[in-house]
Amino acid sequence: MTTEQRPRPPRTLAEELRSRGDEELTALLRARADLLSPLPGDVSQLATRAGTRASVVRALERLDVFTLQVAEALAVAPQPCPYDTLAALLPGGERELPDALARLRGRALLWGAEHEPRLVRTAQEVLAPTAARPGGTGLGPTVAEACAGISPRRVQELLTGAGLPATGDPVSAVTALTGLFADEERFARLLAAAPPGAREALDRLAWGPPYGEVSARPGPQLRWLLDRGLLLPTQPGTVVLPREVALRLRGGRAHRELRPRPPEVTARATYTPGVADAAGAGAAQGALGVIEELLTGWAAEPPPVLRTGGVGVRELKRTAVALDVPEPQAAFWAELAYAAGLVAGDGEVDERYAPTPAYDAWAAEPGERRWARLAGVWLTGTRVPGLVGDRDGKGRTLTALGPGLDRGPAAELRRRVLELLAALPEGTAPDPAAVRDRIGWELPRRMTPEARDALCAAVLAEADLLGVTGRGALTSYGRALLAAAPADGGLPADSAPSAGSAPAGTGSASAGSAPAGTAPAADREAGAARLLAPLLPEELDHFLLQADLTAVAPGPLSREPAQAMALIADIESKGGATVYRFTPGSVRRALDAGWTPDALHGFLAEHSRTPVPQPLTYLVDDVARRHGRLRVGVAAGYLRCEDEALLTQVLADRRAEQLRLRRIAPTVVISGAPPEILLARLRELGLAPAAESAEGAVVTLAATRHRTPPRTAPEPVPDGPPAADDRLLAAAVRAIRAGDRTEERTDEAATAAGARTGARPVPPPPAGALPRTPAAETLATLQAAALSGDLVRIGYVGADGVAAQHILAPVRVEGGFVTAFDHTAEEVRTYPLHRITGTVELPAD
Repeated sequence: MTTEQRPRPPRTLAEELRSRGDEELTALLRARADLLSPLPGDVSQLATRAGTRASVVRALERLDVFTLQVAEALAVAPQPCPYDTLAALLPGGERELPDALARLRGRALLWGAEHEPRLVRTAQEVLAPTAARPGGTGLGPTVAEACAGISPRRVQELLTGAGLPATGDPVSAVTALTGLFADEERFARLLAAAPPGAREALDRLAWGPPYGEVSARPGPQLRWLLDRGLLLPTQPGTVVLPREVALRLRGGRAHRELRPRPPEVTARATYTPGVADAAGAGAAQGALGVIEELLTGWAAEPPPVLRTGGVGVRELKRTAVALDVPEPQAAFWAELAYAAGLVAGDGEVDERYAPTPAYDAWAAEPGERRWARLAGVWLTGTRVPGLVGDRDGKGRTLTALGPGLDRGPAAELRRRVLELLAALPEGTAPDPAAVRDRIGWELPRRMTPEARDALCAAVLAEADLLGVTGRGALTSYGRALLAAAPADGGLPADSAPSAGSAPAGTGSASAGSAPAGTAPAADREAGAARLLAPLLPEELDHFLLQADLTAVAPGPLSREPAQAMALIADIESKGGATVYRFTPGSVRRALDAGWTPDALHGFLAEHSRTPVPQPLTYLVDDVARRHGRLRVGVAAGYLRCEDEALLTQVLADRRAEQLRLRRIAPTVVISGAPPEILLARLRELGLAPAAESAEGAVVTLAATRHRTPPRTAPEPVPDGPPAADDRLLAAAVRAIRAGDRTEERTDEAATAAGARTGARPVPPPPAGALPRTPAAETLATLQAAALSGDLVRIGYVGADGVAAQHILAPVRVEGGFVTAFDHTAEEVRTYPLHRITGTVELPAD
């Protein structure tokens, strides 16, 4: 093609976007979902919003290392940058360069002719090196930028020092000096005459940072460099290496290390898929047990809510001891239950954390469904339990269940880590260091390196704890949970060739959107649950009593026997089988909760597959015989007992001195402590007191199960707008195209434009009475049109009472609203269903 035949390159970003097809605009809006909020009125508004600093920074955060390096090279290159000049700045990346440029252009970070691309001005400002931030290239300012603060006389002296003739003005002098540094042969001759030590000084600054300090009387080698403009002063005592000099010293390279290809995720170990699934299923069963134990404990003794929100350090430590896990794991389980809506604050004046009514519904479901719910919440959540104990920007300690633990990139990074595991052969456990390196290559600007590496390590550890992975390898039901889960802003689909990411089917979805055909959360969790169900052990309703006052549950007990055993016995060991031990204290605990000796004997006989051992029968009867002999009532507090010797023993015990006991009758002792304190202290002394009413009857202090009022689970806090599906994107593109049409366009021009954009001409709504249909029929018609893409005519009464008719292409019907492309107004609108009087389906033609 000759120069005359070559199409004229676009002069602005808006002009280029206007020339793109609908599919390209849809891809742009999918990759940069923030451009949809609010919907641009036309392509010019879209281009303006795409060039704002916040939007550009967000787009840059989602680039991989090599694409970012290409953008950084463009930021230090002349604009427009010839393709050959850009390739020279990136030696070794010529093969991957076209794909990287296509990614930048697809995100509207690049525009212009193919052979002379331009970086968007805002992106150039963000990536260009500055004194405070040299950037990824480590380059300094150009000669022209560095000479801006130098006097014209001094610029002429630099020319003379470099062996160039003086010029008449500083602009031509700077141009001559720049030409000297850009010429390889002349620059080499200049350096050949440098004194010893001069080249070493330049080499120290060549790869950045380009700024250095000099004394008021620099050495001869530095003086030589300063007199020839190889180092230029920026302020007293500080010099900078000009960009042209640094590039010449580097051999024309923009980066010390070019990384055009992603690091490979290597294997740490390989197992058969069955081994990984079995290990993961064991962890999943353990996770359900820990959550159950945690919330059962918090139902009995709810921890207080701190004034600033969250659980205190002491309460978290107590919970960790009760669960027999480290404190970080206790924080993880508490956060997981909180994110699933199983625990929340009760809202009382003295607020405490307690299980919600949703916990009871969750606990009644089969184990595989309970696990799928927890795993789904973990996969999409934005709270980071690993931050518990750190301090926020104001120096306040971050607490479990408290504010400040949400991190927007957490869900995206968590999903991406699992996608890397899914891309490996089944049963392969990756090297954690290789996963961190790969995530660092794919998302170099998403978080700080330290935070990103810590989150990667936490994801792998939490996945093992939860059973999403088994021995480090992704399980089959973990793949099912991941495969259909929507991406929360993951790597864009068109970055897959360069990233070498998961193969087809494992799905690296577009940023800010869910792939077409994505299943709802309930469906994908149900699919994972179906795969997990055969791997979980069957819940049992029996155990084996042994003569040494222990019981062995050969598998997980169902809920009611498990709760009863947790009350009447102490858990001695956990695992595939649980060992319980009966002690006087545990039996007394059951009696305090309202169990009778007959009920205890009946429960043990009913659920034991072995005969009840005689020692256990004696233990229950002996504790029951002594239980309640000592009575605690209200004086401030008093003790009453028919056994005078027992009261004498209590009075003589020095450990009871703080109770301020005083005998007023042979069988009655009063105390200054209230009854609840008396009960607790006497039980600590190994006694078995019982409370009594004012009438002298024994009061059973049954354990109270605390519950909060109904609470909704906390929503994740992403750092970007919500996802948009394909139909909403298509409607948005049509609305943007419609904004570009002029009002003076004739019907023929409108028809031609409709053929070009893919829109079909729509007749205006007829005048007359509004369509009127029953509410159920209206809803059904709109839902059917949203699925089929057909047009409907609606009657609508606005908040001001004005009635009108609109022709809609419904996109989404949910939450009492219909979102649609309104052909009458030629824009995307949302209408409340209760204001729609009725609908009429329009013919397909």
